[in-house]
Amino acid sequence: MNLSMKWLADYVKADVPIKEYCHALTMSGSKVECYETEGKEISNVVVGKILSVVPHENSDHLVVCQVEVGKDAPIQIVTGASNVNAGDIVPVALDGSTLPGGIKIKKGKLRGVESNGMLCSLGELGLDKRDFPYAIEDGIFIMQEECETGQDIQSAIGLNDTSVEFEITSNRPDCLSVTGLARETAATFDLPLNIPAPEFKGVDGDINELLKVDIHNAEKCKRYCAGIVKNVKIEPSPRWMRERLRASGVRPINNFVDITNYVMLEYGQPMHAFDLRYVEGAHINVRNAKNGEKIMTLDGVERELTEDMLVIADEKKPVAVAGVMGGEYSGIMDDTTTVVFESAYFEPTQVRRTSKALKLKSDASARYEKGVDPLISMICLKRAFQLVEELGAGEVLNTVIDCDHSDYKPSKVEFSADWINNFLGTDISEANMKEYLGRLGFTFEGDNVVAPSFRIDIECKADIAEEVARIYGYNNIPSTDFRGVARAEFTEEQKFIRTLRNAAVALGGYEIATYSFVSPKYFDKIKLPEDSKLRNAVKIVNPLGEDTSVMRTSIIPSVLDVLSFNYNNRNEKACLFEISKEYLPAAEEKPFINGNILANSGNEKHRYEYSLPDEPQRLTVGMYGGEADFYTLKGMIEQLLGELKISGYEYIRANDSGAFDEKYAFHPGRSAVIVRDGKALGIMGEIHPEVQETYGIGVKTYVAKLNIPELMEAAADKITYQPLPKFPATTRDLSIICDDETPVAELEKAIKGAVGKILEKVTLFDVYKGKQIESGKKSVSYSISMRSHDGTLTDEQADGAMKKALKALAAIGAELRS
Repeated sequence: MNLSMKWLADYVKADVPIKEYCHALTMSGSKVECYETEGKEISNVVVGKILSVVPHENSDHLVVCQVEVGKDAPIQIVTGASNVNAGDIVPVALDGSTLPGGIKIKKGKLRGVESNGMLCSLGELGLDKRDFPYAIEDGIFIMQEECETGQDIQSAIGLNDTSVEFEITSNRPDCLSVTGLARETAATFDLPLNIPAPEFKGVDGDINELLKVDIHNAEKCKRYCAGIVKNVKIEPSPRWMRERLRASGVRPINNFVDITNYVMLEYGQPMHAFDLRYVEGAHINVRNAKNGEKIMTLDGVERELTEDMLVIADEKKPVAVAGVMGGEYSGIMDDTTTVVFESAYFEPTQVRRTSKALKLKSDASARYEKGVDPLISMICLKRAFQLVEELGAGEVLNTVIDCDHSDYKPSKVEFSADWINNFLGTDISEANMKEYLGRLGFTFEGDNVVAPSFRIDIECKADIAEEVARIYGYNNIPSTDFRGVARAEFTEEQKFIRTLRNAAVALGGYEIATYSFVSPKYFDKIKLPEDSKLRNAVKIVNPLGEDTSVMRTSIIPSVLDVLSFNYNNRNEKACLFEISKEYLPAAEEKPFINGNILANSGNEKHRYEYSLPDEPQRLTVGMYGGEADFYTLKGMIEQLLGELKISGYEYIRANDSGAFDEKYAFHPGRSAVIVRDGKALGIMGEIHPEVQETYGIGVKTYVAKLNIPELMEAAADKITYQPLPKFPATTRDLSIICDDETPVAELEKAIKGAVGKILEKVTLFDVYKGKQIESGKKSVSYSISMRSHDGTLTDEQADGAMKKALKALAAIGAELRS
């Protein structure tokens, strides 16, 4: 983040030497990388006025100018520029001056005529036409600024701002703005802060007659504010705005684009301006993109979108990728007459995922993905309109659209001065702590300190202690020895795996341990497709042999090996489990993943660079013989999930899921994937007869693999108890006819969704196929128990629930058996 010191002065007067300023801000937690003063490479260049221009006596393309430079006598300069005339105000590099790039200017003779300096163009001053739109690219810079002859050129054209570059950490997105750094400056130096609330007058008009906004995904876009400017005038921004943008590292373009960039830099809130005529139907829809939908972004690249990406669309097409970049036809043109301003809050994670997936980075995405102030959208819209009116750039409608789905609640943390002093090893008074926090915008409610909306990083007491420490001064904290004795504790993952292991043992399983190094032939043994990603295994650089030459990407072959060993050693039955890792190549391709090695030659010895694979934990259960069958394995899995407090999962046929490439190792009609909230928790079922034969197992074999990271995510961290029922249950039996291929689980899911909260349980008690049933059909019968916690269910309520269930069943092709 580049901070203009002139801009900073609007909000806080930090009249200290620049080195002292940089040191103080670094010590208070805002690390300064460097600072740079504009025009520092320019010296001895002044404002001059051309008094006369005459042809060079020995050249057809040179002219001789007499130039007033504020001294007693004019000086003579020879130039080849054709755009100079008597009376022009121009930059003059005097004898001994320096220009950007280290160019030195000395007096001399051109074709026998003395020249005591040089008239300068924009480029020779390190500028271009965007800095001074009225100037010409090729030729002397004819100045229109109010200045005096002899005045230093830096002050005359505003090329004297100092820019401080900050390294802003990802937890402090509020400092990616001038106002955010102004707050830090005011708190560091204990100075008054003045950030006035923006205001605009506007003209009468109802925006709802010109524009409609709908948010279709309120989770990814919690707030969307829009306003309209009519009769716009597209022209260059005033010099003061161009100077501040340039000092902040942003090139000016035109007044409307500059206003959006200015507000983004000032408040940290990205904004966008649309040309209303390119918003078809005058209807803005904030929605998920459709798979395969395309958009031409402002950088001129056509990009294909996916359904998990959020877009700003009109009634027909996307006009911007939300939080990342606008579309080609959403920008401001020279003939634009009506502009829509957008100021919105987009969820940070989805912006980052979209930006990475599209390989598209922008100033807007860099801010959104770190998180912006959730309450600032309307403030920034008003600020943009205030600037429109100040610049005379158009007529602002005095009505706006504010689609607000935000549920913001300020972060509150317990405040304890004793705890903070004990934590820091300090002796700071409570009054001083509160004063430090007050400088930073924190307030107090009882025993709690309340973080301002722009401080999205405040979560616990240690965060509050850090705020106190950095304003108190890290250098003022005395050095102390480490206190206490280190104590080893289980991590949450270790506790979870411990519970899982104990549950598996209680269900009769014997734990095994297998090698992580396997043979590439394992892929063929479990019928993995040739294009399966699981064949992309991490290769061992110096394997003991082919049988241990790769890291396993699936644990199932290892368990089948042990089952085969037991079967062939005449063990009549076996129930085994293993908790171990799979080794999946990292998502980012590196040389080692492809089996190659990078060697750096030279005087040093060869060294190897590689990427470590992902190592997710898995639980695998394998069994055969005795009571082993599909339902026994299913019961074990359900017991395990129950022990882990996981509910709400369902089974889908393995062939209908693309979550596991190992599904080809299972019997296609006797295997299932366990799914919860769209995430696959595991796969289970009977092993394919051909795979059993490959492993030399002569009986039906059953295997399950569960993904431990997904299990941890799905497990309930709290146990919720329900009181015993006070009112009787009502039972209804339901017999339905459906296609033989329809899974009963799909029927049960439909019933549960239709009956709703009063449903207590659904019990399948009969499946019939015979003469009385049409060929290709089956009869399925359920007992449905319903109960209300508010009172005894009436017959009307129970019958109404049954009607809803029959309607839901009809939607999937099932009907009541007559």
